[in-house]
Amino acid sequence: MPARLSTSQAVCALVVAGCIWALPAQAQPVVAAAAPAESAAVDNSALDASLFYQLLIGELELSASEGSTAFLVMLDAANKTKNEEIYKRATDMALQIRAGSQALSVVQAWRTARPTSREAHRYQIQLLVALNRAPETAEPLRSLIKLTSAAERPGLIASLPRFFERTSDIKAVPEIIEAALKSSIDDPETRTASLVSIGRSWLAAGDNARALEYAQRAHAQDPGAEGPVLLALAVLPVAGEAEPIIVKHLQANPRANAIRMLYARALSVSQRHAEALAQVEMVTRDEPAQSAPWLTLGALHLELRQGKQAEVALKTYIDRVEASPEVPAPPSPAAATGTGNEDQVAADPDRGLAQAWLMLAQAAELQGDFKGAETWLSKVDTPQRALEVQVRRASLLAKQGRLAEGLELIRRAPESSEDDARAKVFAEVQVLREAKQWEQANEVLIKANQRFADDPDLLYEQSMMEEKLNHVDEMERLLRRVIALRPDHHHAHNALGFSLADRGLRLPEAKALIEHALELAPGEPFITDSLGWVEYRMGNRGEAIKQLTRAYQSRPDPEIAAHLGEVLWVDGQRDDARRVLREGASRDQANDVLRETVARLKVDL
Repeated sequence: MPARLSTSQAVCALVVAGCIWALPAQAQPVVAAAAPAESAAVDNSALDASLFYQLLIGELELSASEGSTAFLVMLDAANKTKNEEIYKRATDMALQIRAGSQALSVVQAWRTARPTSREAHRYQIQLLVALNRAPETAEPLRSLIKLTSAAERPGLIASLPRFFERTSDIKAVPEIIEAALKSSIDDPETRTASLVSIGRSWLAAGDNARALEYAQRAHAQDPGAEGPVLLALAVLPVAGEAEPIIVKHLQANPRANAIRMLYARALSVSQRHAEALAQVEMVTRDEPAQSAPWLTLGALHLELRQGKQAEVALKTYIDRVEASPEVPAPPSPAAATGTGNEDQVAADPDRGLAQAWLMLAQAAELQGDFKGAETWLSKVDTPQRALEVQVRRASLLAKQGRLAEGLELIRRAPESSEDDARAKVFAEVQVLREAKQWEQANEVLIKANQRFADDPDLLYEQSMMEEKLNHVDEMERLLRRVIALRPDHHHAHNALGFSLADRGLRLPEAKALIEHALELAPGEPFITDSLGWVEYRMGNRGEAIKQLTRAYQSRPDPEIAAHLGEVLWVDGQRDDARRVLREGASRDQANDVLRETVARLKVDL
């Protein structure tokens, strides 16, 4: 025993911590003066000398790496006392020695001793999932639901899919949850929550059609509930049929601004920036004092190349934050700010201000105000944004004919990891692309793809440069490699389909590629534009106009305007064609596709 006693200090602390939690509050040591005789009777603890030493031995055995003995000693103590904390400690001991089956046996004994313990049920469910015995969770799930109060039951039901987030067989989960919720679906008080929970489990399992079906059923059951709408928002990127649920909810609840901002985010992720902008504008009109929506609004104006409007929105955001800097802005579903973590940016005033300054520099650059852009950039002094600042400065220098200086700024930026190195490659290519230096950009990407082999994003970028250089075979080889590496890369499917269609090559194959891209990213305007363009190339002018109009309404991009304008012009709708082409030119007169289209068709704008 000498080795065990060498840990006496740790053991003493363990005894104090371990034994006190085993005592009811009334039985803990009393240091005050004795209470008057008429005070309430003390409810003495069940902890006697024998139990005290049993708990002590269990902890000593564990500290001496005798985990199996410790676990058995603690389980015996738990069975004698029926104490939940001791059952929990015995379970934790079993888990600590990686004895999952023994931990489960403790929890089963715990449930037998304390059948109304919700914590015992939760432990059992989590252990069954961890042990790859998820089908056995249906019974404890049903029991846990029954033990939960009526007020808390819908919330518990909605959270059920989280129990299975780490299961190895996610596709089996929907049937398990359906079995557990069989009676809850029949109860009007829990029917909507049950349908949403099952729908979320189908979404996690990759069955988008079933997830949509449950969202529709839940919404029909309770049109005013937010749960079905949130499920529809989760399904929307892969199932456009979910959108009516969201639209109807917002029509019935025009001040549901949290839902509206989430909808704006979903629209923006699908590149439907004009529609997202309309939703955020409604929020800023309804709650003008909120700061976060103004940041989102500025980002969306920038995506639409509306520099002046972006400037107004971003300055409003700064005014709101500076007026009450101590109150963090609520999380916003802003998309298109270029950070990839817009919620955190919007919730942190300091980070939000840095993002606003960067975007204001971009807005000034769009308006040709290079000096103003540099003024905004000079305000950003956080190390985390250093590369972004250098990229914007490089872009400013390139637009002033000082491309080499701009590229040197990026190349000199420090890098401490491969992620930093990749980011610098993308930054350099971005500046070269803006300067239309296709050959140089392609050389940078060739070297990068040698260094970072089979990186789908770098391969995709190189394919776009090969396309610019009219190296069709190499472009196709690279895009097919991207698709092999990432079959769900909708940009690669779309780019290959559009490139074939634009050259009049293998049109049926081009259309199939584009349609598959649209399945992967429903409603994405640039893919819808590609579909309209391939229909035009195949001679289906009416369908082409329909698809191109839909794409242009979602995102009035100059290139989409060029495609729609050309088809309208060829179809004899000359006035409409001029209007669309004129609108496109007003957004970006330098757009190559638009300029080439206007010149080729000899349209007088």
